[in-house]
Amino acid sequence: MSSPPLIDRDDYCSWGRVVRRRQRVVRPHFFSELPGLVGLPSSKLAIGRRRSYGDSCLNSDGSLIDMCGLDRFISFDAKKGVLRAEAGVVLSDILHLTVPSGWFLPTTPGTRFVTLGGAVANDVHGKNHHSAGSIGRHVRAIGLLRSDRGRLTVTPASEVALYSATIGGLGLTGVIEWVELDLARIAAAHVDVECLPFENLEEFWALSAESVGNFEHTVAWIDCVSKGSKIGRGIFTRGNWSTTGSLIPHKDETWKTVPIEAPSSLLNTRSIGAFNEVYYHLQKRKRKSRLHYAPFFYPLDSVLHWNRLYGRSGMLQYQCVIPKGEARRAIPHMLSEITRSGGASFLAVLKTFGALASPGLLSFPREGATLAIDFPNRGRDTLEALARLDQIVQEFHGALYPAKDGRMPARLFRQSFPGWEEFSKATDPAMSSDFWRRVAS
Repeated sequence: MSSPPLIDRDDYCSWGRVVRRRQRVVRPHFFSELPGLVGLPSSKLAIGRRRSYGDSCLNSDGSLIDMCGLDRFISFDAKKGVLRAEAGVVLSDILHLTVPSGWFLPTTPGTRFVTLGGAVANDVHGKNHHSAGSIGRHVRAIGLLRSDRGRLTVTPASEVALYSATIGGLGLTGVIEWVELDLARIAAAHVDVECLPFENLEEFWALSAESVGNFEHTVAWIDCVSKGSKIGRGIFTRGNWSTTGSLIPHKDETWKTVPIEAPSSLLNTRSIGAFNEVYYHLQKRKRKSRLHYAPFFYPLDSVLHWNRLYGRSGMLQYQCVIPKGEARRAIPHMLSEITRSGGASFLAVLKTFGALASPGLLSFPREGATLAIDFPNRGRDTLEALARLDQIVQEFHGALYPAKDGRMPARLFRQSFPGWEEFSKATDPAMSSDFWRRVAS
């Protein structure tokens, strides 16, 4: 079968919408179309739903292979919980198939609108990292098409080096055609949830330590504009799967959408401060509840195109991880710097990662604390504020998340991912991305 044509597109950008360069895009629908595309003379990058925030899903000097047309299930063993699916299947569709049989994703990011291939290529993690690790720990096999070796079945036993490079490898080791995954058993589609307010970081650390052994899922929202004695205050959320109840999957309809780009002035220190104050006091009233998994794991999915709230200039997300022994010293520094800059938004998350090691050479999760905050893109002021955060991350031997990054300097990337040179030996000579050229060249 001949390959579909490449088309110049202006509407292909990442979730942060800061980088807006024309992309050459092709969207195949069958595996038989892929070898011809991989053989094209310019560099390639296979992509999914472009939920990465920065430039790891863009390839302005080459072409993009949009894998969303390859979205079929290949097999599902409902007794053992083993799923094999094409890379373009979105997590939302997987849950529709597997939840009625009592199976859930082993871990999930904060949106169900990512593809299976993208989840593996970024080795995503969720609220249960301390109990399940990253998704790469649950991958049984990967169908990988390379420009120099053709089609391969990559497993932890058959292709050790290539497996480690492909898990979290940002799509740079070849085209991920399909993935075979172990799922997690659930008894119901609901989570028993507790929400606990905390007044400062010391209370957060205490709640986190107390919860890790007793709760499968933990996460905290923090008020990133609070100051003085309230700095680092927030709401700690923890939960376990309900042991009884129905196995009805989520509904796909959303109740809100952001139809157009908001004015850039919408998110400012005053509006964010007011939102945080109201949100904090509303959440303080909530204690225990039973939630369907959709609002628990994917609260932002109920608002389509929420990234348009940041206006035409877009946003930059900053997610770092600080090693366990350094986090208590580093996180207060970072929050003070963020508060002083006045540039953060209402989306700020703090949680801890457990000791379960991720299998990928470029995997981001590692034992410690991870802080994720959105910043409206205000040009030089924002970049300078993030550079100051870089200094703290570097000083405390932390790392930034490539899936969220759009501007980290090469020296920080190389310090954060000491296996990057070994990884570079496993990359496909035909694959590249804006991110990779920025940090590795």
